[in-house]
Amino acid sequence: MRRTLAVLALGAVSPALPAMADPQPFLLDEIVLSGGLTPVPADGYARAYSVVTRAEIEERGLVTVEDALRALPGVSVSSSGGSLTQVRIRGGEANHTLVLIDGIEASGGSDSHVFSGLGTNDIDRIEVLRGPQSVIYGSNASGGVINIITRRAEQGRGHGGSVEVGNGAAGSGWVTQRGERGGLALSLAARNDRGFDHSGDGGERDGLNSRSATISGDVAATDSLRIGATLRRERLRYDYDAENPDWAATDADSYIVDAPLFGQRDGLRAALWAELERFDGRVTQRLQWQQSRDRASENDGPQRRGETRTLKYRASVGLDGRALDARHLLNLLAERQRDTNSVAPDQRRAVNSVALEYRARLDGLDVQAGLRHDDNRAFGDFTSWNVALSWQAPDLPLRLHGSAGTGLVNPSFTELFGGFGTIGNPDLRPEQNRGVDLGVEWQWPQGGLVGLTWFRESLEDEIEFFATPSGDFSYRNQSGRSPREGVEMSARLAPTDALTIGASYTYLDAKNPDGSVEIRRPRHEAGLNATLSVLDGRGQLSGEVRRVSGLPDTQFWGDFETRELPAYTVVNVAAGYDLTPNVRATARVVNLFDRAYSDVWGYASQDRTAHIGLQARW
Repeated sequence: MRRTLAVLALGAVSPALPAMADPQPFLLDEIVLSGGLTPVPADGYARAYSVVTRAEIEERGLVTVEDALRALPGVSVSSSGGSLTQVRIRGGEANHTLVLIDGIEASGGSDSHVFSGLGTNDIDRIEVLRGPQSVIYGSNASGGVINIITRRAEQGRGHGGSVEVGNGAAGSGWVTQRGERGGLALSLAARNDRGFDHSGDGGERDGLNSRSATISGDVAATDSLRIGATLRRERLRYDYDAENPDWAATDADSYIVDAPLFGQRDGLRAALWAELERFDGRVTQRLQWQQSRDRASENDGPQRRGETRTLKYRASVGLDGRALDARHLLNLLAERQRDTNSVAPDQRRAVNSVALEYRARLDGLDVQAGLRHDDNRAFGDFTSWNVALSWQAPDLPLRLHGSAGTGLVNPSFTELFGGFGTIGNPDLRPEQNRGVDLGVEWQWPQGGLVGLTWFRESLEDEIEFFATPSGDFSYRNQSGRSPREGVEMSARLAPTDALTIGASYTYLDAKNPDGSVEIRRPRHEAGLNATLSVLDGRGQLSGEVRRVSGLPDTQFWGDFETRELPAYTVVNVAAGYDLTPNVRATARVVNLFDRAYSDVWGYASQDRTAHIGLQARW
């Protein structure tokens, strides 16, 4: 029962794989989450989470990570055109969410991650962990964690690829090989997206041109020692429009004006690791080195650089058996992280951390508890904690879960030292978050699961962007606490063998200490999707509807009022048909009814676009 619940748990793990999916069965024991110092089985994870699988990405025609995250419970996505997308969890700021790619920080130099251009071609799954996660991941994980997991080598040899045309073109290819002693995976992807006019005034389209390459592998050096590596390279060129250069805007239409501007981003993610088992697997030790490096520029201007280097040592002890499947597990982490940024080239930020995590899997009861201490050279030391419980009711399809914890966000280099036309504030204090949530999951008799979670968080010393009396822009800590409270709902039902229905809803009340509303966090966001298998399983039809209302934003003209953007509803559809057991034809339409909407005042949205493609796998 508990393993069945894991597949359908909060976050809508996808149902049956499409015909083109890997022919090997998806074993439930392999469903694990990155929510602990070691992977946690999903059926015993006691905190709120969502998972988007490879199968769901293909079924729904999701080509970017930001599209895959839209309408997930507790997650809000806002785009300033197509070149700058921010993701917020439970009403926190974008930099309160730590983004990882294969466990490596996706942004170097302590900056928040920009999602634009990050495709799904080589992604196996996306895990979203909601609530404070600083015990496991340190600073910048106070609101939650998004871990993007790329394709890994499976048993035997496999290769495939895809092509797509429509408002541009895209292509990808991959090859994997796994033998008795190790495996290797290589993925390449490119997309030339013509985009749309960000200003919405009928000017030229603002496009994206992205390239990515990922290679990962591991090998068993001995029966007890395994070593591995990951290397990922990303390049992006994007067009964007300008804010009114003379600050003469009088409304949303005149705020963003058409302009031939462009930018470039270049990212590198790398990791080397070694894992050693001792005492018949009761003790495992892992040593890992990670590096994230980013470079960015606009209009051939000066290049900005940021880099994060991390060295981690982890020891896991199974108190009553092998660490991999012990009922009582103790994890110890020692970590050193160093950040540098060209915003302040003479500044070096280093943090030394130790963390302890205890996990227990009892009869129907799962317990996770952790404690972490950060010795920070730039700011005061901080100790974070978390505790979570999950209880499976005996003889009932009911699971209860709850968690509480604390998180920390250190000021960024830009907030401290300035940049991008702002004045830094070196006296800023770190932001501290406290959160608690309670949830219930009920397995539907006909197959499926409905989950409901209530959460409350309180952020202290929130950093805000403000205009100084002289007309400049800077940053400051707000006095008091910023409260956030809401409800997250998700459902995944299978009324028939051919039809699967998913739904989600988030209610959010997020305010500043003075009672004013936090911008770019919708009060209501709902999603509904369905997938129907047709033509004896060779074809699939999929559709999704997303509704957003109560979305406040500041108008950066006139009196700088904060007002609600118009509510909107967007419909997307996708289809696939297996031409052969190995080749599938695909089609999708984005914004089917060509609705005009906006996540940020002044910025237009993607108009209706149609795409057709082919996918192959052997």
